[in-house]
Amino acid sequence: MIDSRISLAHGNGGRFMRELIEELFAAHLGNPGLDVQADAVRIALPPGDVMFTTDGFTVQPLEFPGGNIGSLAVHGTVNDLSVSGADPLYLSLNVFIEEGLEVALLERVIRAVAAAAEEASVRVVAGDTKVVRRGEAAGLYLATTGIGVRPAGLELGLGRIGAGDRLLVSGPVGDHGTAVMLAREEFGMRGDLASDAASVHPLTRAVRDLPGLRFMRDPTRGGLATVAHEICRATGLGLRLDETAIPVRDPVRSVCEILGYDPMYLACEGRVVAAVAADRADEALARWRALPSGRDAAIIGEVRAEAPRVVLHTELGGQRILEELEDDPLPRIC
Repeated sequence: MIDSRISLAHGNGGRFMRELIEELFAAHLGNPGLDVQADAVRIALPPGDVMFTTDGFTVQPLEFPGGNIGSLAVHGTVNDLSVSGADPLYLSLNVFIEEGLEVALLERVIRAVAAAAEEASVRVVAGDTKVVRRGEAAGLYLATTGIGVRPAGLELGLGRIGAGDRLLVSGPVGDHGTAVMLAREEFGMRGDLASDAASVHPLTRAVRDLPGLRFMRDPTRGGLATVAHEICRATGLGLRLDETAIPVRDPVRSVCEILGYDPMYLACEGRVVAAVAADRADEALARWRALPSGRDAAIIGEVRAEAPRVVLHTELGGQRILEELEDDPLPRIC
């Protein structure tokens, strides 16, 4: 029987650690794929290009409307593989637990990992657990590694973007950043807005065979504006965005107006930004809008053969240059 709170003994390799792994991790993640008695696991990969990614998650609070650090870790890793054009297949999970963490909270996180992995059709096949002293972590950190396979011959990247290409986003921006901010209750505000954290694999799979698809990215830290700046830096071209076309939910807009944030810079965890040839942009948009997760997708901008900067055409008919993000307005967001 696991104690109600994590102690240093849960990380010492002895009985307490064995019970934690068997009664919690293996109970929720062990079928199929996770062999807690093996030091390495054999995996089978279909033909194609093997894609590999790794990430860490330190979000605060650990639970927020629409998910928790466990589901976020799965979605974040799956999404990095998906926007590369791959089918995500396998995950590893490293768990860094602070002494004193409630076991009930840890179990909710691991249940969320299992549920998100099942929904995304990926298997957690390896992992590790460490316990650190009280005060050396903020409850719980997760680190993940993901492996997927991309169809042979599919090439995507910033270097493929050219003047005239259109920029699309698969749905409203800023939901995750705003939901986590409200969950912290630092500003005396509350709301029912949920994070958009979800697998974007259905979205990326729907368009990855489309001729004219240049590039895909999930706009996490730094949001849409940061992806736009990546495009300008990599191509040496300009990017013009239409503010009236960019989907932003009313609660996000309201919170940003009250607190002085800009939704263009707020993190998303279930959206895709794609650059597509002009003559294929409408088809890409139609494919996304045919999916439940893409019904609010929009064409939001155009790559131009001009100075490499991001220009936002505002609702009032003016123009505003979106500067590159420097200070982090919302640390510990993912």
